Amino acid sequence: MDNTLLVSPSPHIRSSNSSRRIMLDVIIALCPALVASVVIFGFRALVLTALCVAVCILSEWVFQKLCKREVTVGDFSAVVTGMLLAFNLPSTTPLWQAAFGSVVAIVVVKQLFGGIGKNFANPAITARIVMLLSFSGTMSKFDAVNDAVSGATPLSIMNAGGEMPSLLDMFLGRHGGSLGETCALALLIGGVYLIAKGVITWHTPVVYLGTVALFALSLGENPLYHLLSGGLILGAIFMATDYSTTPSTTWGKVIFGVGCGLITVVIRVFGSYPEGVSFAILLMNILTPYINKWTRRKPFGAIKAPKKAKEGKTV
Repeated sequence: MDNTLLVSPSPHIRSSNSSRRIMLDVIIALCPALVASVVIFGFRALVLTALCVAVCILSEWVFQKLCKREVTVGDFSAVVTGMLLAFNLPSTTPLWQAAFGSVVAIVVVKQLFGGIGKNFANPAITARIVMLLSFSGTMSKFDAVNDAVSGATPLSIMNAGGEMPSLLDMFLGRHGGSLGETCALALLIGGVYLIAKGVITWHTPVVYLGTVALFALSLGENPLYHLLSGGLILGAIFMATDYSTTPSTTWGKVIFGVGCGLITVVIRVFGSYPEGVSFAILLMNILTPYINKWTRRKPFGAIKAPKKAKEGKTV
């Protein structure tokens, strides 16, 4: 009889979830926004999204082959990155610029730091900021798509003091903006799906959106227009909840959401850029290790290790 005692490090929780399953759920949750983008911006939205996804997958496969690493394109994380990057781009973005951003997201932000789970910042958001700084003219150009959809974004109109679209038009996405950020209804459907499936929790999205609304209201701004403008809902649901780059503790998620909300409104109201979501999430990504450390719960029965009273002596 074998009486061998097997001892393994924690955690000991078993789950049927895997990176592949989680990423598939995120892709499903992004599909309503993809459909809405095609309806609002036309067939080019689908072409741009497909290109970003294809280049992300190819970049990951080539990099891992060259570095003799395990090929992980089957976990679909590159697909999610490609979709999120495309959703952050204007429909008129040149295809070669979209491809450039996809390579930056996968190779520079993700793979150079070790791959999935090891990157310190969200790849899609970081690539968008790189593109915004590199191709500012293209990234801030939102041409009118049809007679019902103005080329100007609500945030640009708000900053210029112009007449804003109706709240219904903003909720349904009938206004200018990036591919996946305009239709709040489609994004909220995806968010409800992710929460129902247990892929994300409500803490960060709700606190993020709530902080933006309350801070905007305190500054005399219309909170509903801020909530429905720009990439706020897209960022709060799909990028501020990224497992690798955001806090893992409950209070950490709350702090992260508050920080993102405050920075977003400060940039929108006082900054030179009309949008602040990407910068806010990236800045909070950098603080995530510290937030995790500050909010980590003390294990039951744990005590602090004794410190050396003097060099060469212990207490």
